[in-house]
Amino acid sequence: MQNSLGSGDVLVRLEKLCKSFDDEPILKDINLEIKDKQFVTLLGPSGCGKTTILRLIGGFEKPTSGHVLFNNKVVDDIPPHERAVNTVFQKYALFPHLNVFDNVAFGLSLKKVPKKEIAEKVRKMLALVDLKGYEKRPVSKLSGGQQQRVAIARALINMPRLLLLDEPLGALDLKLRKDMQLELKNIQKQSNITFLYVTHDQEEALTMSDIIVVMKSGTIQQIGTPQDIYNEPANAFVADFIGEANILDGKMFKDYEVNVCDHTFPCVDPRPNGRKHVDVVIRPEDISLVQPDSGFLDGVVESCLFKGVHYDTTVNVNGYIWVISSTSPATVGERVGISVTPDNIHIMRKLYPSNINTVETEVTDAYDSSFEIEINSKTYVLDNTGRGFDKGDRIRIAVNPFDISVVGDFECDFMGYLDSIIWKANHYEYIVETDERRFLIKRDIDEQVATDIGIRLNLEKAEISLISRASEETEDEK
Repeated sequence: MQNSLGSGDVLVRLEKLCKSFDDEPILKDINLEIKDKQFVTLLGPSGCGKTTILRLIGGFEKPTSGHVLFNNKVVDDIPPHERAVNTVFQKYALFPHLNVFDNVAFGLSLKKVPKKEIAEKVRKMLALVDLKGYEKRPVSKLSGGQQQRVAIARALINMPRLLLLDEPLGALDLKLRKDMQLELKNIQKQSNITFLYVTHDQEEALTMSDIIVVMKSGTIQQIGTPQDIYNEPANAFVADFIGEANILDGKMFKDYEVNVCDHTFPCVDPRPNGRKHVDVVIRPEDISLVQPDSGFLDGVVESCLFKGVHYDTTVNVNGYIWVISSTSPATVGERVGISVTPDNIHIMRKLYPSNINTVETEVTDAYDSSFEIEINSKTYVLDNTGRGFDKGDRIRIAVNPFDISVVGDFECDFMGYLDSIIWKANHYEYIVETDERRFLIKRDIDEQVATDIGIRLNLEKAEISLISRASEETEDEK
């Protein structure tokens, strides 16, 4: 199934695209359609595979499996210079010994285009990027924003069907970066060329894009318009990555009602796939501060910071920290009520399966008071009192997310990759990938995402249940 949005002809199609480096998967089964004349942004943290997609489309890399199609034609083996694609990198790679005119004209000169035609095209292109009159200026005398526009003009002058932009604003200061966001959007609209833009900056994506593709760990998390991505995030990762959000654990015992912070509230969403455990996102600007006992929750103001057009206020509700954007200040220490309308409570599916932190294994030895199991080549001795497990019994072990510790290399049961961290109002939620399985960890301390960490399971507190008796299997064999 292809992931796409919007109307128009499909210019680029990625089909089951995978890419690995040294047997390490970077892209995992990517399916994506890019429509003609759109501004499409690949958005995600460092290492999620954004630039790899760009390089595969540009022809600088070949897929490990799957295909890149351009106008319904597979282009996996077509070299970069034969594709109707140009690329603008963060480092603009301008020729320092050439002036603005000669830099922009370089590609046409290589193609032996007549000088009169080159002059006319360069003139039009410099007008498009607002550099008319800069023809004879050395590129070394230009500002960062001007150099970037020269690089864009050089890429556009050959009139590619697709322009790839790999974080081209990353080297600019904040004010210039904001100005260039609008410039780029205007250039794309005027040139009528499809732009595929890579960034980790959420504001850039929201400002410029027709379509945003949110990525994480080599996979697509959501595709949508900026409004869809912000207002209807597909999961907690998207909600956390795009703007400020209050993300909380919720329970839905029936459709259109959700329990958050031990209170049940009406909402407009049914249970996703009938699941009881959900993630709930409420944007700070969708929460109102009201008088105590007149909202749906009461709390105490912990901080109130003036941000120019609004106040960022944090309210402690029985240990849960809520962030509220308000036009009115609040006093630290005062008791307030918070109010949210049902249509501003957004329900999302969990990022992980319901059986996460569950291990099935076999009892390797058993006594009246204890039994032994082996997990990941490690032997554990657990209490057998009241359980009566025998050697060969199959058991299921479920570990509470709060009963998994982050420890040093020499103390750990598993080494894993910290795939994501999300703040859930009163704790951090980690997703850790190991060689064999995924773990969900809840703790009070933050860690650096995309690093290797050691984890230790507290099996003494785990829920352990019997799957089947060894004696029953023996009877079946008979």
